[in-house]
Amino acid sequence: MFLRQKYLDGLVRAKGNGMIKIITGVRRCGKSFLLFHLFRNYLLENGVDVSHIIEVDLENRLNKKLRDPDALLQYIYDRLSADGHYYVLLDEVQLVPEFEDVLNSFLKVQNVDVYVTGSNAKFLSKDVVTEFRGRGWEIKIHPLSFSEFYEYRGGEKQEAFREYCRYGGLPQVVLMRSEEEKKAFLHTIFETTYLRDVMERNHLRNETGMKTLVRVLASGIGASTNPKRIADTFCSSGTAMTQDTIKAYIGHLMDAFVISEALRYDVKGRKYIGTETKYFFEDMGIRNVVLGFRQEEETHLMENAIYNELVLRGNSVDVGMVETWEQVEGKRVRKILEVDFVVNRAPRRVYIQSAYALPTREKTLQEQRSLTKIPDHFRKVIVVGDNHGGWTNEEGIEIMGLFDFILNPEAIEEP
Repeated sequence: MFLRQKYLDGLVRAKGNGMIKIITGVRRCGKSFLLFHLFRNYLLENGVDVSHIIEVDLENRLNKKLRDPDALLQYIYDRLSADGHYYVLLDEVQLVPEFEDVLNSFLKVQNVDVYVTGSNAKFLSKDVVTEFRGRGWEIKIHPLSFSEFYEYRGGEKQEAFREYCRYGGLPQVVLMRSEEEKKAFLHTIFETTYLRDVMERNHLRNETGMKTLVRVLASGIGASTNPKRIADTFCSSGTAMTQDTIKAYIGHLMDAFVISEALRYDVKGRKYIGTETKYFFEDMGIRNVVLGFRQEEETHLMENAIYNELVLRGNSVDVGMVETWEQVEGKRVRKILEVDFVVNRAPRRVYIQSAYALPTREKTLQEQRSLTKIPDHFRKVIVVGDNHGGWTNEEGIEIMGLFDFILNPEAIEEP
């Protein structure tokens, strides 16, 4: 059993805050387990009577009648009384039409605390937050971090990291024993859960186009792109899809937490550049199964893993762009250098480069080139995949081993 302590602590801290607690995240990442097992057990262990915990799994067909908003509301009210505090736990509440009204009905009930899960980012769209009158409290859950995975898996770290990058961190997958079982499950969950959910929820018809788009995005993790460039890729393969359609489909994938984006940020100009962006997969096992477990480049998978780790630690993460001018054959030439990650958690910032290895002085200079052109004094770090780190070079740039970073949530916090 994975304890998911970080998320359980978040639920416990939010207990009784007068808001609707909303657990979001990609399907099968452990939202239901967190709510119906870990949090429920916490309540029982801390003296809450089982009759004061009202649970409804709305994804279970046995509860289909309760997907009617009035039936659900009545079901809950019938189980409430004035004696003591009640905890309402609802799983996949977006399956209920007008669920906002149902939840808002409990905001004025003093002795009721409401917790819900949802698998779509639109669940917390501007309109929904407005409906909650500013009283929605999000707790976003991710697939297992590498530290959670390694605590269960153990063994040699490099080998464990390769396994993690290949099959991802969905708890059910991690618990499976054989590679064949993991691959089969990932293929099934992508086809029957992720893909179908996105297609049906958004009333899409072009399943072939969506599958092709996901493959293009999976193939290009770590590379900047935009809808126009992707549309050109479609055209070159003999398939037509407009930029607007691609943009909409990408939005649907992001809403379902399948992918996320890192925007390009002009470090010197202190502004966002809207022409291109990078996309990363929430779970690398899903990314790999989309490509048939081909294109498993260690450099790109490591970059995806670092991005995911930075996000689940609560950071805002962008891709940095640094403008510089250099002399080339006697001419002054403008160059745009990239910083893999600009990590923001106000008021601090950290610049991070991901490097699979630094075997030579020339490679080190190449990786740190963009960092040395940044004109501020925020922390600058190169995370090295071969784990040969733990020192600061003459430029003031920290060389940090991958496992020193990814197994230590305080690794880039201020000393």
